Amino acid sequence: MQSFVFNLNKDKFHAAVFSPQNGPRAKLLRQNGIETFIGLDLLPLLEKFKPEIVHIHRAGWAEPGSLRLLKLARIPVIVETNVFGHHDPSPDAKIISRHLFVSHFCADRFEKVNSIPATKPLYSVLYNPVDTDFFAKKCPASRVFPPNIFGRISRADSGKWSNLALDILPNLSAMVTNKIIEPFSYNIIGGIPEAEKYVKENSFDGYVNFLPPVLTDAELSEFFNSISFLAHANDTGESFGLVIAEAMAAGLPVITHPSEGLKDNAQLELVDHGETGLVANDAQEYAEAIRFIMTHPEEARIMGENGRLKAQKLYRAQTIAKKLESTYVELLNIKRNIY
Repeated sequence: MQSFVFNLNKDKFHAAVFSPQNGPRAKLLRQNGIETFIGLDLLPLLEKFKPEIVHIHRAGWAEPGSLRLLKLARIPVIVETNVFGHHDPSPDAKIISRHLFVSHFCADRFEKVNSIPATKPLYSVLYNPVDTDFFAKKCPASRVFPPNIFGRISRADSGKWSNLALDILPNLSAMVTNKIIEPFSYNIIGGIPEAEKYVKENSFDGYVNFLPPVLTDAELSEFFNSISFLAHANDTGESFGLVIAEAMAAGLPVITHPSEGLKDNAQLELVDHGETGLVANDAQEYAEAIRFIMTHPEEARIMGENGRLKAQKLYRAQTIAKKLESTYVELLNIKRNIY
């Protein structure tokens, strides 16, 4: 959402942001000239602001009452970024003009599960935007990668974790003991108490560093410059995988793993095995993938640059914002023609 409002054409769109609660991004929005409305009664705000378009971000499933105020305000166009690709069969959901899936995986799963074609005019795919231009500048291809240092980043939330993120450590430690790889550093942003306990109890403190969270792309680029590849592990999978896309934009190869069944699996839409990173199925394969990248720096650099090119082609924030602008205009024109 922040990237969208930063990159919309300000000569055509006057954007503002509403949130029921304050948070760390409110200051960043205001610093960039975006009006923020926090904790106010939404209906009077809508009646005063009179937006032609409201763009909501939500999981996609039914949230009783959440759309009622938008319906009462008679907003001409309502766009939903359907973050997890779920279906809302409620009557209120009929006011939504376009459901945007954040990956083709989500659109395909939606069709499979609901037997509803995920096609226009009601559905389409729009990737999450990434400031690839910024990462290209701050994380240039010419930089020197720190050897044997890799990292993972997520929210400090158990739902964003996988045991795989820690189960690789015994295998990697054994490789160090057997002189298969050099000693390594594993830098983690978003560590959870269970992870810190595991590391301490199993004496992996010498390998693992838990770091504080970051907020801005500038801080994120510093983290990416401090590692040579991204180790992604999340049992629930990714409906898009923003951190993966950002790491790709920074020229880092990514190691990830598939999810089971109908869980989110868009990480495999982003990471092409052997091209932009590696896909591992278990802890042994994952440790072997880490060994390969650590011992084949040239191949790792090529995968990283392949990932950068893919991110620039598919996720560039300015390009994605223009596609969103076209969607807004398309839907407004449809609404005006109807009425």
